[in-house]
Amino acid sequence: MKPALDLTIQGRGQFADLPARATLVRWIAAALERDAELALRFVGAREARRLNRTYRARDYVPDVLTFDYRQRPVQADIVVCPPAARSGARDRGKRFRDHLAHLLVHATLHAQGYRHDRARAAEAMEAREAEVLSGLGFGNPYLPG
Repeated sequence: MKPALDLTIQGRGQFADLPARATLVRWIAAALERDAELALRFVGAREARRLNRTYRARDYVPDVLTFDYRQRPVQADIVVCPPAARSGARDRGKRFRDHLAHLLVHATLHAQGYRHDRARAAEAMEAREAEVLSGLGFGNPYLPG
């Protein structure tokens, strides 16, 4: 049985060319391993930088932030900055859609407790990301090209 997903999406209408709600739900749901209540919020560079500075003590514009509050059921906020995500996709030679799918899978795994602060944890997280993205029809984001 698939995990239940209660997803709120905010700010999608402020940015051109974002995928349909159903697509965003499908990408996030593919990475879920247990029931989740998530808020997905799309923000501009100024807000992303402010959140990163306030809650992570890092002064730059991130492409994605995950604020995880509870593990069972999963409760988290996922904040995506489309301008930073577009720039990141360009820098990596990837399509924006592919990069955005990766960011959402990555953030959803973070919401469930996955980390990449140690080599072994990073390997496990990257392998799970590649597995989920492959199931969605995307290539491995950690391979060149």
